[in-house]
Amino acid sequence: MTLDYFYGQTGELFSFYRIPKALFQEPRFQSLSTDAKILYGILLDRMSLSVKNGWLDEQNRVFIIFTIEDVKRALCCADNKATKLLRELEKFGLIERKRRGLGKPSLVYVKNFSAESSKSIFQNRDFHDSGGFKIACQDPSKSRCNKTKENDTEMSETDPFYSEEAEGMSKRTRLEEYFSQALEVELLLRLCPDDEDTIYQIVDLLVDTCATNCKLLRIAGDDKPAEVVRSRFMKLNADHIRFVLKCLAENSSPIRNMKQYLLASLYNAPTTMQLSYQNQTNHDLAMRR
Repeated sequence: MTLDYFYGQTGELFSFYRIPKALFQEPRFQSLSTDAKILYGILLDRMSLSVKNGWLDEQNRVFIIFTIEDVKRALCCADNKATKLLRELEKFGLIERKRRGLGKPSLVYVKNFSAESSKSIFQNRDFHDSGGFKIACQDPSKSRCNKTKENDTEMSETDPFYSEEAEGMSKRTRLEEYFSQALEVELLLRLCPDDEDTIYQIVDLLVDTCATNCKLLRIAGDDKPAEVVRSRFMKLNADHIRFVLKCLAENSSPIRNMKQYLLASLYNAPTTMQLSYQNQTNHDLAMRR
C-alpha cells in the first residue's frame, strides 16, 4: 500500500485526540504507561460530549460513561488490558470511578491535573476512593441530574463496626469501607479481573441490603429478619465471594432476577461452600479408586 504525502493544509483534515504534554514531560508521570496516557486523551475527548449533554453532578462536575467494553473497542485490547489501564489511571489520580447500583455502568470523572490542582490531587484521591461524596445523578440519560440525596441512616451505637473515627460518616460510606476490607476487594480484583463489574455489583448489593431500614428482607422466597441477614452478610469474606462467582459462571440456566439470585447465593455461601468443596473432594477421591 502506497500512501500519499501531506500537501499544504491537508494535515488539518484529520480529527485528533489531545494528550497533554505534561503526561510525557513531568517526572510524576514517567512510570505511567503509554497506553494509559493514550486512554486519558480518549477520555478527555469524551468529556466534550458530556458537557454538551449536560452530564454534571450536583457540584457541577462533569462525568462520562466509559465502560471496559468502550476501552476494549477504543484500544483494540482484551478485558485484562482494559481493566489494568483504568486502574492505572486511578492509581495516578487521573480518573475517579463512582460505582453505582446493579446493572448501571460506573460514572467516570476525568481529573484535572493542572498546576493549580496538582498540589492536592494525591491528597484527595484516597478520600474520593472511599466514596466520601454524593452523586446526584442516577440516570445519565437525563440531560441534567436531579438533586436528590442519599438515604443516609443515623449512626447507631449498636453498629458492629462503629468507632469514634467513623463518627460523622454516613452509614453507607462506613459499610462500603467495611466490605472493601472484609472482602479484600483489591485482592479479588487481581485474582478475578474478568469479574470486576460483578464484584462491584456484589459490594453494592451488600451495602444496599445492610443499610436498609426494612425489618424483613426476602431471601430465596422467604422473608427473613433484616438483622439476621445483615449479621450473615457481615461475616462474608473473599473466599465466599469467589465461590459465588464460581457458581454464577457455572450456572447455565437463565437468571430472571439477578438481584434475588445474588442475595440468595451470598446468604447461603457460608453453609453451601464447604458442602460443595467436600462433595467435589469426595468425587475426585472416588474417581481415583
